[in-house]
Amino acid sequence: MSSHTSWKVPSEHREDPAYRAAGRRMDFAQTVYDRRSALGWSTAELARRADISEEDVDAIEESSVEPTLELIERLATALEARARIDPRSGGWSFR
Repeated sequence: MSSHTSWKVPSEHREDPAYRAAGRRMDFAQTVYDRRSALGWSTAELARRADISEEDVDAIEESSVEPTLELIERLATALEARARIDPRSGGWSFR
């Protein structure tokens, strides 16, 4: 028998600004990781290209950094991509 944990988030929590901010950070982190991985780059390579520390890249990919416009622009340039943000879905992409 396998066990599976299912998390149910009450609807009132989904509207909490802190919950929404955490979700944005997680989506951004995944998008940066996915693009970096697709390019076959290490965190060190992205750090070098973005002129930030490798620790900063790690923090971004661990959802510990709030994505500011300056950071998004810097990473889009470094990742040789255009950033796209969909405020309705909270989704991110680098293409």
